[in-house]
Amino acid sequence: WISNVRGSSISSQGNHIKSSCSLLAFNTDQAGKFLFLFLFQFNITGGGMVGLCSVNPGPDGKWTVTQIPCHADQVTDLDFSPFDDNLLATCSADETVKVWRVFEPGQEQPVSANASFSPGEGRLELVLFHPAAAGLLAVGSSRGVQVWDTSRDKALAG
Repeated sequence: WISNVRGSSISSQGNHIKSSCSLLAFNTDQAGKFLFLFLFQFNITGGGMVGLCSVNPGPDGKWTVTQIPCHADQVTDLDFSPFDDNLLATCSADETVKVWRVFEPGQEQPVSANASFSPGEGRLELVLFHPAAAGLLAVGSSRGVQVWDTSRDKALAG
């Protein structure tokens, strides 16, 4: 068990934990020692944080957990790319989708997203990488679904 993790208590339709072949990401609202809070203006009590750890424990048998401030409001869903274990998409109640290149805990984590876009559909609930086409994301809200090409930051459908 990974015991040094405090998950978030948010309510959303999305996933609150996802795994790639090497990393595990989850919603959290717990501030951690790896945060660079002076660079961001996030409402920590409202969420916006993603916890990250390796799927395997370290040499001491324990997991190292790092946290990344991702959004200004609750992270409602997250997904790893099926083509890149280190590419993580997040969506939020702040109405944005962000794509992050994340690394093993203990390595320096990103301070900004590789891509960020606002579908304009209100609170976003679901984000999912396409299983067969690299760079395509489906984004869902209460108003509908859009398909985005992350390489062009452009909606293709929806």
